[in-house]
Amino acid sequence: MSTADIKLDIFRKIDNLPEQELLKINDLLQQYLVEEKPVTKKQRQFGSMKGLVIKMADDFDAPMEDFKEYMQ
Repeated sequence: MSTADIKLDIFRKIDNLPEQELLKINDLLQQYLVEEKPVTKKQRQFGSMKGLVIKMADDFDAPMEDFKEYMQ
């Protein structure tokens, strides 16, 4: 069943409902379609991760063998 068929079936069913039932369905749809409030990000704090990196490899800045062909 395609999306268009599903919508048509729903419209046909809704068309035959009494007003009280339509109001109930409208309320349900409003609850379902309410957009969630956007999540606000906290302001970044400079230096908040200081001391988190305890050890770094001695060759951290050394060229990687995998990218050797790109660096020629």
